[in-house]
Amino acid sequence: MDGIENLKQLGANEPIASFLGLRLVDLSPGYARVSMKMKPEYLNFNGKVYGGIIASVADQAFAYAGNSLIMPNVASQFNIHYLAAVDATDELFAECTVLKKGKRMCMMEIKVTNQQNVLVALATGSTIPLIGR
Repeated sequence: MDGIENLKQLGANEPIASFLGLRLVDLSPGYARVSMKMKPEYLNFNGKVYGGIIASVADQAFAYAGNSLIMPNVASQFNIHYLAAVDATDELFAECTVLKKGKRMCMMEIKVTNQQNVLVALATGSTIPLIGR
């Protein structure tokens, strides 16, 4: 089994992805797209989706993209900017692209949009391989 197929299989059995309803849409070397339908349970006291949920969608795409090139690969840094509020009726899509792959670090960008293609969050992150540790 190749690395991408192995990663898809591992992701299909991931407990947190199942719990949150995260779904892999597309995966290729250095690229991932995931989706997640929002729920009323995800709302904060302002009646909008909690930022941690939005970050979770971004983080899932981030994990897939990084591990599609080097596995196992774990986050060393993650930064997110929230640009628009999200409602319980929205579906979010996170698209991650590896910007730089190195031997000791990968740098990525993640865009989170809703079903109307409105940019709701922009994130960057870096990962380090666990190989040899």
